[in-house]
Amino acid sequence: MTEYNAPLKDMNFLLNDMGLLKELSEMPATAEATPDLVSAILDEGAKLAKDFVGACNIKGDEEGALLNDGHVKLPAGFKEAYDAYKEGAWHSLTFPEEHGGQGLPNTVGNAIHEMLESANMAWSLCPLLSQGAIKAIMTHGSQELIDTYVPKMISGEWTGTMNLTEASAGSDLSQVRTKATPNGDHYLISGQKIFITYGDHDQADNIVHLVLARLPDAPEGTRGISLFLVPKFTLNEDGTPGERNDAWPIKVEHKLGIHGSPTCVMSYGENGGAVGYLIGNENEGLKCMFTMMNDARLAVGTQGLSIAEMAYQRAVAYAKDRKQGRSELDGSKNTAIINHADIRRTLMTMRAYIEAMRALNFRTMVDLDIAENHSDPEWTEWADRRIGLITPVVKAWFTDLGVEIASMGVQIHGGMGFIEETGAAQYYRDARILPIYEGTNGIQAADLVGRKIIHDGGSAVREYLDEADSLINHLNGIEGEDMSAMRAHLAAGIDTLDRAVDWLMSNSNNTTAVGASSTYILKIFGLVAGGIGLARSMDVALSKINSGEGDQEFYKAKVFTARFYAENLLSQAPSILSAVREGHNTIRSIPDEMF
Repeated sequence: MTEYNAPLKDMNFLLNDMGLLKELSEMPATAEATPDLVSAILDEGAKLAKDFVGACNIKGDEEGALLNDGHVKLPAGFKEAYDAYKEGAWHSLTFPEEHGGQGLPNTVGNAIHEMLESANMAWSLCPLLSQGAIKAIMTHGSQELIDTYVPKMISGEWTGTMNLTEASAGSDLSQVRTKATPNGDHYLISGQKIFITYGDHDQADNIVHLVLARLPDAPEGTRGISLFLVPKFTLNEDGTPGERNDAWPIKVEHKLGIHGSPTCVMSYGENGGAVGYLIGNENEGLKCMFTMMNDARLAVGTQGLSIAEMAYQRAVAYAKDRKQGRSELDGSKNTAIINHADIRRTLMTMRAYIEAMRALNFRTMVDLDIAENHSDPEWTEWADRRIGLITPVVKAWFTDLGVEIASMGVQIHGGMGFIEETGAAQYYRDARILPIYEGTNGIQAADLVGRKIIHDGGSAVREYLDEADSLINHLNGIEGEDMSAMRAHLAAGIDTLDRAVDWLMSNSNNTTAVGASSTYILKIFGLVAGGIGLARSMDVALSKINSGEGDQEFYKAKVFTARFYAENLLSQAPSILSAVREGHNTIRSIPDEMF
């Protein structure tokens, strides 16, 4: 089977040729991320992903995580991969130096996460959840909790989880019924949570659960939820893990995919109550948890990109090897199927979407670094607005495409794609959870149109559109057929998004119209945002070609891919506008007898 090979050329192009590292170098907090240092980190990360994390991917899918007598055992190779990850200090990459981190930018850490998630999505979920838990504790926890738990989590010795969902409370967290009873300097937690990723496992000395629960006198709804830190093992006086807390996995779910990742039903307090510690203020748990959820939404978006990359690599390898039929391109018989026009179209669709997603993802991570590190408040406020606006797009558009591209990978394999031994089916199965994770994509679309566009009167999206118009003005000065095609389709896409926003604002009081149009608007936004990233890539690549410097074949491929995206994918945006404008009338008129 095809081994994962990290797309280092594309990553280095974005960081260096596109000037993203230069932007980071202008902020003292991220200035140490020099091209030489980052290149070395990416090279080593690629080896970790290929040699350790990717090596146990198939075994993880075949064996799955198993629960026995209250303990979860992970598949063969998972702990060895985690040990290599921990010993290499990979988990500490982006965290503050005062807590044992390395203080590197989110942009660099996210590139490493993309590699690990491509190599083995089920394994990568553990560090992903830990990262979000650390940020939530650091942002909202007391100094004592930070000092006690964060260094061990940053080192990777302890891992973290997020406990939101209950059987009667899925996305509607107002229905949370897990209880927290005050008991001296701590609380006793009782209740049951479902769908808890890495709720238990055997590769870390302790697990730090962040659990949403209600105090006895808490108001109903989301205003009455608090957040608690509940360790798997309570701590001895010297800070080492001591007695087992009353927090147990009682089931590992049998899932469509990500079999190696233990998705647990967690029971708290069956034997008197699990010891927990309040994070933040009472009844403000949802505010605290959103720190972790927003981090996770961007991270899950990256997973959509990651799974698409690996599905593409495997599809290309198969298409080059599999021989069948006569080529429509040159008439050759018994040709490799990569010489069939429709296979080439499919592969280019996969590639173009992937490069568009990666360009947007890296840009978003730089904006996140600006929000966290820039010394000018105007820049941090701009970056905060941009991150808020773009997060639902990254999460939903990327993960929808992750499923679509993994499905294309199966299709290219033909009947063999439906057979497990080729590996193509695993990517499709693993990808399918992503549009559901961290708020379904319908919720992301509602967040985009409701909270991120309507709520602020459209100011953040208008700011985005103004910047997009400025890009078009810049592109007008670049000659050549390739840029002419890109510019025309990008301008049409930007105009489409502008008109969609106008329509949304004029219908903002029509809840059916807003709800029915939200997914279409998000898709238009994703297509345009991806187009902006590839237009900028084309601009840089053309300048490199004109100057004759660097890897000319790579830059030519960049231009070709960007033009393919513009003519074949971005060109779809205007046709979606009619669904935005008219779709709600159809939704409203659907009779109950239809279902």
